[in-house]
Amino acid sequence: MNKIAIIPVNEAGTQVVTLLQQQLEAQVIKRTDVGNCWHEYDAFVFIGAMGICVRTIAPYIEDKHTDPAVVCIDSLGKQVISVLSGHIGGANDLTLQIAGLLGAEPVITTQSDKAGLWALDTFEKRFDWPIASDLCGDDMNKIIATFVSGQPTALLLDVRDEGTEYLERTLPAHVTIVNSMDEVTSDKYKLVIIVSPYLHRVPHRVQELHFVPMVGTIGFGLAHQAEDPLTIYDEIDKAFAERGVLPCSHKYCTIDVKADEPFVKVFKEEYGEEVWFFTAEELAQVEVPHPSDTVMKHVGTPSVCEAAAILGSNHGKLVIEKVKGKNWTAALAIDYAHLRERQHGHIEIVGAGPGDPDLVSVRGRKMLEKADLILYAGSLVPKELTECHKPGATVLSSASMSLEEQVNLMKKFYDEGKFIVRLHTGDPCIFGAIQEQMNYFDKWGISYHITPGISSFLAAAAELRSQFTIPERVQTIILTRGEGRTPMPEKEKLHLLARSQSTMCIFLSAAIVDEVQRELLMEYPEDTPVAACYHLTWKDQRIYRGVLKDLAKIVKDNNLTLTTMLVVGDAIDNRQGLSELYNKQFTHLFREGKS
Repeated sequence: MNKIAIIPVNEAGTQVVTLLQQQLEAQVIKRTDVGNCWHEYDAFVFIGAMGICVRTIAPYIEDKHTDPAVVCIDSLGKQVISVLSGHIGGANDLTLQIAGLLGAEPVITTQSDKAGLWALDTFEKRFDWPIASDLCGDDMNKIIATFVSGQPTALLLDVRDEGTEYLERTLPAHVTIVNSMDEVTSDKYKLVIIVSPYLHRVPHRVQELHFVPMVGTIGFGLAHQAEDPLTIYDEIDKAFAERGVLPCSHKYCTIDVKADEPFVKVFKEEYGEEVWFFTAEELAQVEVPHPSDTVMKHVGTPSVCEAAAILGSNHGKLVIEKVKGKNWTAALAIDYAHLRERQHGHIEIVGAGPGDPDLVSVRGRKMLEKADLILYAGSLVPKELTECHKPGATVLSSASMSLEEQVNLMKKFYDEGKFIVRLHTGDPCIFGAIQEQMNYFDKWGISYHITPGISSFLAAAAELRSQFTIPERVQTIILTRGEGRTPMPEKEKLHLLARSQSTMCIFLSAAIVDEVQRELLMEYPEDTPVAACYHLTWKDQRIYRGVLKDLAKIVKDNNLTLTTMLVVGDAIDNRQGLSELYNKQFTHLFREGKS
């Protein structure tokens, strides 16, 4: 919430007021001023008796869609109560936040929250899902009452996004996912919740709540100095609705020569919509169903609206082909990643982290849980990381596969419209093997994305309990490897990098440790701290500390292998060197909890 007011009812809650004022960046106001600024604040937090809170706000309550959130805390800070605008106004979330700050008990009485059910009236704001039809407050209340009372509810999902993944993950027992509206009949369901950009005919006597996910990309073309720019926006929406598609886009694309047209300026200023521009050369590379010689003659590309929609949607599916208006053309495309009935699949390259299954990112875990195929680097990634897979998923190690076998397997699943996770160790950008795979993906026009991971050098710092940058001692971390079978660029020879005496994390070099030690000793003192870290965060993790002159002996005596990180530098175990200047400059960060 952007603007929060705190209203102390008496002096007993002074400590609570001070803490909340700091943590919430809130303003303290008098109780007598509440009426004058009722719509100036997003939330009011009363500290004192509930009765006083209720009597204060009673004259100003109008509608849950416009009223601010109101929360009441007892003077001792033991209980935090959501009073008004729990869902839409955000009082329930604010109650939980304040309870967390105070170590207090949150009190929320909203039925859906108490029952652990979806808060339907928050989805529009939470997921950016406009509601398709105009529902008055009573209509929404009736829908919510039907839902929270456990009446049979159908859920129709035509797309995939963050919101639909949440719904599938938290599906209540009385909600059934259906594949089409043909499955929804009044004898089976009392309510249908739809998340779709498409119009659907709902059976009589079945309540409907239709959310429109903003997953589309609109490409448009314009006549020069097109008249009535304000009407074009509505005309495009109307034309799409006539073709069964609701307004489902915040992203509009066109050719760059139209950047100064009146419609584009009005579009951004009046509607606040995003406009992307492409060059004629970029648009001309896109195959479209309706190329135009006339368009080619005037702007240098056979298509503007269709090509722009396709490009802007990451080469997505053209859902509505070119529509012509009086002085405009428009088309709509949806990224294949959002479509349930995909013509092809998607590949997510996921960084597994250093090895501990708990250290994969939240996003990476979600990708693994929904994958149809998990292809993991078996020699480097523990199999435990894949055990969160869904029933029926194919889980294979790539350790014995050639590159061609790997990419052909992924393409087979991709062509079947499946979701694939390629699981790599650490973060894929550091000494990974993804570039060769991406070459194939690019050549084949495959949809893919990268989810980063925690690198083993970060795990090394954590396990060594060391800060790899020390004020006035070392401010640089070098990630590199020794020169083995893979040649190093001449400017990146290990002894040249060692000249800075930075903290150096050396990957994949245990087998050539003699040469690594020799080059490092050309620049680092022989008593420089070192650590040899084997299988960081794995169950069989081993870490050996020493000094640089003994590095090779440490590695050999302990039979350390390729999966060993070598760390060199004065930052290891360093607790010295914090100057008075540093303490004076940065102590306030620790005091304020910002470090």
